[in-house]
Amino acid sequence: MSTVEKIDVNKLKITFSVSAERFEEGMQYSYNKNKKRINVQGFRKGKAPRKIIELQYGKAVFYDDAFNFVLPEAYDAAVKENNLEVVSRPDVDVEEISDTEGVTFTAEVYIKPEVKIDDYKGLNYTKKEVKVDDEEINGEIDKIREKNARIMSISDRPIQSGDIAVIDFEGFVDGAAFDGGKGEDYELEIGSHSFIDNFEDQLIGKNVGDDVDVNVTFPEEYHQKDLAGKPALFKVEIKDIKFKELPEVNDEFAQDVSEFDTLDEYKKDIVAKLLVQKQKDADNAKEEELISALVKKAEMNVPQVMIENEIDNKINEFQSGISRQGLSLDMYLKYMGQSIENMREAYRIVSEQQVKSRLALEAVAKKENFVISEEEIEAEINRIAKAYGMEVEKLKEVLRDSDRKNLVKDLEVQKALKLIVDNAVAVEASDNGEQA
Repeated sequence: MSTVEKIDVNKLKITFSVSAERFEEGMQYSYNKNKKRINVQGFRKGKAPRKIIELQYGKAVFYDDAFNFVLPEAYDAAVKENNLEVVSRPDVDVEEISDTEGVTFTAEVYIKPEVKIDDYKGLNYTKKEVKVDDEEINGEIDKIREKNARIMSISDRPIQSGDIAVIDFEGFVDGAAFDGGKGEDYELEIGSHSFIDNFEDQLIGKNVGDDVDVNVTFPEEYHQKDLAGKPALFKVEIKDIKFKELPEVNDEFAQDVSEFDTLDEYKKDIVAKLLVQKQKDADNAKEEELISALVKKAEMNVPQVMIENEIDNKINEFQSGISRQGLSLDMYLKYMGQSIENMREAYRIVSEQQVKSRLALEAVAKKENFVISEEEIEAEINRIAKAYGMEVEKLKEVLRDSDRKNLVKDLEVQKALKLIVDNAVAVEASDNGEQA
């Protein structure tokens, strides 16, 4: 048996017990785990009887591991018995220990908040016109031209904006070379603004073989704190000048870069693809606007721990991503001149919005009493398996009951979002971008 006491908004104290028999199992487990490291005079290590150890050191010597043995099962049973949706790690205390009555624990936890929401059908969103103009078509063609450009060396003229200067360089601050300030055969596109300050501008008009002193100032927010805001001198040798020869835009170009015979056909294909992407972007913007409107209508008191958990998830995802590139989170933060606290704050606003959005959609799903069929679950499992390149049966083998429940909850949320989108009302945007 367990009891629940409300101690604050969304915060509960659960009191639950473990029988004397079960706790005895935990004590015996702890004894077997720890006996080899406990010294008892007159006995070889690991051979001292449990009662002798308890007489010499007290029973408490075995309590920690005994608690760890019995606690998870007892806590989970108490949560399940009271049908609680816990969103935090339990803060556990031992209230009482008895040889005859067992152990009584208390656990303080935060639970998922109650969400009150009405009038979620008929939400307004700003209608966006989906169209493609000539500038966008030409922009896509220019990207392809860049990819298919020929790079050619020249020696009969100085550097111009748009050229690629091949340079050796070394940087100095206060007369001393600094780490990371040296490069050889570096290809710098003039006008790309990939180097600090006006470095690139000072190479315009220079010729192959020229030695150039380039004076710049590092930005105040530069990631290397020892260089931030400081003036620097770069000694630069210009070794080569290259320029991009872009292909002409004609039927031959269309044939080279696509499956189409004419430029007109190729442009129509570009328009079709841009329209698909723009429609997808418009649909996403519509969903985001409607979810924001839904959250504003919802009444909820979100425990801070839920937002912190979402921030943790985002940092873990980011860490996983950069680790595949051989970079640790500590290295990344050091390189960027940031701290983990700065990173957490950067994620805070979006994390709070996502937590509230999820809670609001779950509340809609609950009010609508959606039922997820086995066919829908099966289809979702197949989708996930395909996305991760897994066999469906193997995925089913590793899915725990909790994973399946979360999957059902996700499908309910998807249905809630579809309901809101299907019942939304389009509003024309005014000239200043606001709803009319």
